[in-house]
Amino acid sequence: MGIFVGTATSTFLSASSAQKGIGVGIGTTTTAGRNVGVGTAIGTLIYNVDNQQVEVFDGTSWIGGLATPFEATGGTKDTVSRTGYAVHTFTSPGTLEVSGGPAPSTAEYLVIAGGGGGGQNIGGGGGAGGYRTSTAYTLSPGTYTVTVGAGGGGNPGGSSGSNSVFGTITSSGGAVGGNNNSVGNPGGSGSGGGGVVGPGAGGAGNAGGYTPPEGNPGGYGFSPAPGGSGGGGGGAGTAGSHAGPNNGAPGGNGASSSITGTSVTRAGGGGGGCWESATGGSGGPGGGGNGVNGGPSPITPGPSHDGDVNTGSGGGGGSYGNGQAGSGGSGIVIIAYPIA
Repeated sequence: MGIFVGTATSTFLSASSAQKGIGVGIGTTTTAGRNVGVGTAIGTLIYNVDNQQVEVFDGTSWIGGLATPFEATGGTKDTVSRTGYAVHTFTSPGTLEVSGGPAPSTAEYLVIAGGGGGGQNIGGGGGAGGYRTSTAYTLSPGTYTVTVGAGGGGNPGGSSGSNSVFGTITSSGGAVGGNNNSVGNPGGSGSGGGGVVGPGAGGAGNAGGYTPPEGNPGGYGFSPAPGGSGGGGGGAGTAGSHAGPNNGAPGGNGASSSITGTSVTRAGGGGGGCWESATGGSGGPGGGGNGVNGGPSPITPGPSHDGDVNTGSGGGGGSYGNGQAGSGGSGIVIIAYPIA
């Protein structure tokens, strides 16, 4: 018995040759080439490079399915919440392992870095972490490293948020808020400037220089004392607000995404801090922390002054006489792609 191998040029391999361990090569062609240049005898085999499948002619049509199907693992995988899609959510570091094919041509990602902490003592709100997204990303077989950026701590000793990474895609950490008497800082989104002396200018956003931008600038602080106040941290959707007398400025709005099947707003800027007996600025929609309310003695900020976890939102700025401010929220990485 022999083996018939159908390609653009058909060949016949004898049983004696097969017994000697000679490999069987299957010709490579495209769908168009298959349709015009390959014989249609029942059992004809080809490898179609367009869909990465081995196909056989059954007498009526070409049937595929001999190649390894596409598969991806990693993070928390959900195939229910978004109809027709698999969604992988990472709230901590990990890897996305991709194998088989053909790969979907419309894979999506959302990569949000950690938000910055708020500024100290009439400080500016922390900037939101960089917010990067795409709806046309090709997933090739391989391993994709995922890093989820931590939120920055509130001042004193505060810090900017950490970067988040998906493969070659990086989002920049949000900026730590400007302290009393200082300007805001640059980051994925910039932080608000501090109050009292200045006014402190807001920090610049889009630290990575991406198109479209990953974030927005922070707002200006307000002076002189008494009555100084901190500017709002920039959000993924809008810039932080500029401060006026006494009350801290609101943080910038976050941005919404329906990558999980439900519209969710993330990456709001932190609200600015304020003078004695005044009100801290509200955190930006999307999880931004509120600025700390004023008081003559140190006030320990509560959870409402921290950016929400896994939103990449900025922390609220500290008030007068308060050496503390809210922390930024941790980031998140989400990948989604269509499934049959």
